[in-house]
Amino acid sequence: MLIDAAGNEHEPAQSPCRIVSLVPSLTELLFDLDLQDELVGRTDFCIEPEGRVEEVAVVGGTKTADLERLLALKPTHVLVNIDETPKDVADRISASGISVVVTHPNKPADNLALFGLIGGLFGRQQQAAKLSADLQGELMAGGDWPQRKVLYLIWKRPWMTISRDTYIAEMLKLFGMQTLCHDPEVRYPEVSIDAGLLAQADLILFSTEPFPFALKHREAFARDFNIAEAPKLLSIDGKMVSWYGSRAVEGLRYLRDFTTHLN
Repeated sequence: MLIDAAGNEHEPAQSPCRIVSLVPSLTELLFDLDLQDELVGRTDFCIEPEGRVEEVAVVGGTKTADLERLLALKPTHVLVNIDETPKDVADRISASGISVVVTHPNKPADNLALFGLIGGLFGRQQQAAKLSADLQGELMAGGDWPQRKVLYLIWKRPWMTISRDTYIAEMLKLFGMQTLCHDPEVRYPEVSIDAGLLAQADLILFSTEPFPFALKHREAFARDFNIAEAPKLLSIDGKMVSWYGSRAVEGLRYLRDFTTHLN
């Protein structure tokens, strides 16, 4: 018996399955577990692996899936995430008699359980074991990283950041970066940018997603807040930091290189 992040019990699936993924990083994981032939639906934000995922039918957005279109695909399983999928959407799918698999990795190491769940559910234990070994190797690599306080920005108008109990913050923490503006009640809080906050930050990181921060945004930020030390304002690949699943292995390697070049 396999247990998902919501405590739901799942029997190993009978092949062939018909899987719909409402989570971009899980869609990528399905390809890396050699389950692409059983993937029948995805969201329009499921863009990886590029050049392969485009053939899979789109059922809408991560939070706005078209349930009529989804049900028409006759899925046996739908993959969702607690942070990304509205509960009422998951409940309506489940009420239709479809097996809803709930995920919720909060730390890089949580991907080990995720690999075991998806691999065990769909008969891809060997592929899941390989991913687990690769991830464990990255997690055990360690490193002596300077401690830095970082303001990690994910949105503007309003400015938004991340709390410390998020997957992103836990990824950064492995490399000595402690996120500012933690709110125990809100995982992705709005934040007011002022001189006091900027004085606390060793680094201000502009994520490439969900808001596509670019050089022009960093330059405008430096002007608006009179920041002279340009290297303090850095772009960071949001996909590498926030996508769990198989991307976690590459993400840890990315952060190791990113942090090394800060020294």
